[in-house]
Amino acid sequence: MFEAGEWSRLLRGELYERWPKDEKGEPEEPVCLGTLLNHNMLDELTVNMLEACGIPCLRVYPGDGSFGKILFGMSGQGTEIYVPKSLASDAAALCTYQGDYEMED
Repeated sequence: MFEAGEWSRLLRGELYERWPKDEKGEPEEPVCLGTLLNHNMLDELTVNMLEACGIPCLRVYPGDGSFGKILFGMSGQGTEIYVPKSLASDAAALCTYQGDYEMED
């Protein structure tokens, strides 16, 4: 998980605007739904589904994944998908509903 305040630097532009804010106006804490491998585009499909349902998603590429994403278009270590804490149960229910896969922790 991220250090306090560190993760919010990853929220940029439109994602920052859509991310729910707490009573102080700070971005709400993220919750990791899991890590998805992206060799079959499942990470992209999951994020697009959640975004279409109004749940903003933050993608983090663990390890050297950002480097692989830039060079090869995909991260060899998968994609961690984070959602706002207040929407985590809805996001998990949507991912469970798909039934075709399970998100890895």
